[in-house]
Amino acid sequence: MTAVRPRLGHISFLNSYPLLWSLRRTGVLPTVSLHIDTPDKLSDDLVAGRLDAGPITVAEYLRHHDRLLLLPGLAIGCDGPVLSCNIVSKVPLRDLHERPVGLGTTSRTTVLLAQLLLEEHLGVRPRYTPCVPTLSAMLRHADAGVLIGDVALRARLADGPRLGLEVHDTGALWKDWTGLPMVFAAWAVRREFAERHPAETDALARGLRLARAHSEAHLDTVARDVTLLGTTVAPRQAADYFRHLSFDLTARHLEGMRTFARLAAERGAVPACPPFSFLGSPRPVGSDA
Repeated sequence: MTAVRPRLGHISFLNSYPLLWSLRRTGVLPTVSLHIDTPDKLSDDLVAGRLDAGPITVAEYLRHHDRLLLLPGLAIGCDGPVLSCNIVSKVPLRDLHERPVGLGTTSRTTVLLAQLLLEEHLGVRPRYTPCVPTLSAMLRHADAGVLIGDVALRARLADGPRLGLEVHDTGALWKDWTGLPMVFAAWAVRREFAERHPAETDALARGLRLARAHSEAHLDTVARDVTLLGTTVAPRQAADYFRHLSFDLTARHLEGMRTFARLAAERGAVPACPPFSFLGSPRPVGSDA
């Protein structure tokens, strides 16, 4: 019988580099086929069946939960500032009422979070427009832009201060509003794949958790190695960034996920939040059944 080679997605942004670093050094998943891309494309590929497992933005998980099982203990989130999911603005946020705000096209969760923060938390009703996810493109056509990933991190560390722009961290704004962590992406496996290949799926989930734990124990070394990527982020900046991120999916993070899901459903952006279904759980998390 031909061995199954799971198709695993991996985010191309710096926020996922610690996991990739450990996957390559530990060799805990020697049989996977790794596909590296932006979060929006990976989410689409997982939902469409072009990937078997990988990270999915929380907004897309909520829209397609019936096809997916969450992998325990794996996420990209924060409990306060996240540094790389930002609203970058020419004016104070409360002055954005009826003014154009660009929404970066690589983002699904952060653009929805930004709309919740602006409208429900701050009482501002901007005019939104999809934009190429670069700071220069956004601010040519709008008074503010929602950015994620490396361009957002660069806006916080260099471009925003240099251009005299306000950079508002959506993770920090969410924590101020709700008191909860924010989860931007979680790892999931397609239900169909998990049912057909349970042993391979269990090995995949176990290997990813081992790699996550290994990377968290070696963050300073990971940060020094970012110079190999050709990034403008210095190792000390990368180390600080990685320590602002939460790579686990704890009970508090799940509470934050449920709160985000409820608010997004009230807005009509996602279906009403179901109990979360995890690989290996006898019943959905949060279910009383």
